[in-house]
Amino acid sequence: MIIQKRAYARIGLIGNPSDGYYGKTIAACIRNFSAKVTLWESPFLEIVPNEKHDPRRFSSLRELTVTARRDGYYGGLRLLYACCKRFQDYCDERGIKLPKRNFTITYETNIPRQVGLGGSSAIIVALIRCLMQFYEVSEECIGTPFLPNLVLSVEKDELDITAGLQDRVVQVYGGTMFMDFDRRLMESEGHGYYERIPSRLLPPLFLAYSPPDAHPHLPTESGKVHAGLRYRYESGEKKVLQAIQKWATFTTLAKKALERQDFDELGRLMNANFDLRRKVLGDAAIGRDNLRMIQIARELGHPAKFAGSGGAVVGIYRTEEELKRLREAYRSEGFRFCKVRVDSGPREH
Repeated sequence: MIIQKRAYARIGLIGNPSDGYYGKTIAACIRNFSAKVTLWESPFLEIVPNEKHDPRRFSSLRELTVTARRDGYYGGLRLLYACCKRFQDYCDERGIKLPKRNFTITYETNIPRQVGLGGSSAIIVALIRCLMQFYEVSEECIGTPFLPNLVLSVEKDELDITAGLQDRVVQVYGGTMFMDFDRRLMESEGHGYYERIPSRLLPPLFLAYSPPDAHPHLPTESGKVHAGLRYRYESGEKKVLQAIQKWATFTTLAKKALERQDFDELGRLMNANFDLRRKVLGDAAIGRDNLRMIQIARELGHPAKFAGSGGAVVGIYRTEEELKRLREAYRSEGFRFCKVRVDSGPREH
């Protein structure tokens, strides 16, 4: 039996980075990019490296250096390894007895690395889905609202990566999700309030991003971007606490704007979301190329904000002519560009 599961990249439409700080966000899975994990039964447990993302052989020292600059030092192997270990621990903690069966895992992904589109969490979500089916652990046994917590624990507890629940929630549920990580709810129920927003309510969206080797002034890993903010938050810095509350307010207002199809208001809120982030983190942390991607959109009259932790921006357009101008402007400066294809989610297919 061969099991294959896929998880999609995601974009943060509003609210980020408040998902790790008891705030609110709206995010959507996009079908432009995805990660796929394939699993089958085998005599021994084997994790197969991906030739592109886990290279072990190079033609020269120069090629090794270029690869390290582009992809960093971590491929998907550590995610798969940590995910398998955490899944076993999770089942042991809850008295879920797993059959004594081994498997082989392979993975593929075309989600751009290190640009905040949820590439790591997509691999983990896909593998956990595979493991659940292979070992016949039902979603009801774990509970859908708790699955994102399990995914997050792989990165936070096993790999010490600073991250929040936003990516994992939307990638588990699919489609477009409103998420409220209210502290009292999180502490009493163990999860936030998650509500599906019909993806058809979203405006036409574009995505611009840059491979790390093309623009070296981008953050290299989302965990590093969040680490400084986490310290300031836990230190009780007033500026940060107020910003998180504002991002949560933006999210509530954006949800209402989507429901009444007020894209002008949504665009205003997206701009305000980024402007506040810039004010809190500063231009040095934001990065020159990230600022330029936002500037290109605004020079052409389009609202835009980070799609995640940095390295990619998402914005609104209205006509195909506007989309064409945006594509030309971004590509002329070496950025990648695409029209967003939002996932409709399992209940809307």
